[in-house]
Amino acid sequence: MTNYSIKNADIASGDSIRSRGSLSVHGSTLTQDRLPGPTFDLGGASIVYPALINIHDHFRGNYLPRVGPKDDRFYLNWAPWDADLKSSPVFEERSNINVEQMYFLSSYKNMFSGVATANDHFPHEINGDYLPRLPIRVIEEYCLSHECSSFDLHWGEGIEIEHARALANNWPHITHLEEGFDPESQDGIGILERLNCLDDHDVFIHCIGFSDEDIKKTAKAGASISWCPASNYFMFNVTCKIRKILKAGINVAIGTDSTATGSPNLLAEMKFARKTYRELYGEELPAKALFSMVTVNPARAFRMADRIGALEPGMKADILVLRASNDDPYENLAACSMEDIEFLSVDGVPVLADKRFEELIPRDVAYEEVTVGGRPMLVRGTPATLYRSIRTAVGFKKRLDYLPFDC
Repeated sequence: MTNYSIKNADIASGDSIRSRGSLSVHGSTLTQDRLPGPTFDLGGASIVYPALINIHDHFRGNYLPRVGPKDDRFYLNWAPWDADLKSSPVFEERSNINVEQMYFLSSYKNMFSGVATANDHFPHEINGDYLPRLPIRVIEEYCLSHECSSFDLHWGEGIEIEHARALANNWPHITHLEEGFDPESQDGIGILERLNCLDDHDVFIHCIGFSDEDIKKTAKAGASISWCPASNYFMFNVTCKIRKILKAGINVAIGTDSTATGSPNLLAEMKFARKTYRELYGEELPAKALFSMVTVNPARAFRMADRIGALEPGMKADILVLRASNDDPYENLAACSMEDIEFLSVDGVPVLADKRFEELIPRDVAYEEVTVGGRPMLVRGTPATLYRSIRTAVGFKKRLDYLPFDC
């Protein structure tokens, strides 16, 4: 069992910042006890955060470039986009890559943006063989419906069955909701009401068609919302009524969607979200609110806030260390890039680390060394080998913006 400590760094967790604080890891969890093992003195030059959480991704879709509307003719709902994707040269190129490769690519997309926990919005029968093998935590404790409308992809066993299972297991019930402007899409809340499936287990993705009444009902039910502004604007030239949603007290988390329509990764999505808010409302979305949207808020939506999303004793040792480029820890996170990551752990085990943390690297697990921003980094798994295999499969030197290294 691995024990180690990190000290002499500002630590952002929940609503507090511990100045020049320390934390200790005992196996997979955080502890308040000082235990034997290495101590890493960060010298005040780094800031420590809970590892980030991506509330919404599609691991089979993280390929580039994006595929979207032609000639600025934005979509009415998601269905015509799906047709455009499947008839595109990008989709044909992506077909050279197998499903396993896509799942590992997607885990690295998330890892290199400081994410330790993500949700892959596919049914268990599609992703169940892959999730336990990935180098980050991709949650398996969820129920889902693809979309609350008649033109969904019929993932899962139907809204009522999936929702009942979520209640029985105390899991989230996750669904795209009101991702469009046709009458049926805009009746998403109504569909859930009539099925008696509107409550605090629900996690709604996109919600761009929400009326003010939908916002009130969502707030009253205690449901959560995944905000994916980059994908929304790319497909629909609009996003949800985010300021009204936040003022209603709804639990909001930021998700990337897949790179087929969204940002390259969660760090880019955070920047886009802040820019969008500023342009829509002429005011700043506070950096602390952004921090919550990628830590404690998605943990609450996943019903996992007792385990992830903060750095408190007894919780999972999911730790993100960033270079300190701003004295305000929240602003530092909001402005950071992939090159600023110095350390990322999942269950206490480093999955991305610069070489000063090398003694923590398990000897019985594969790691590769890559260069990120001029620094050698140790990465759990074989990302460089995978990148080379992708390039071999497609027949040219493919560039994927979420991988911050070359090989």
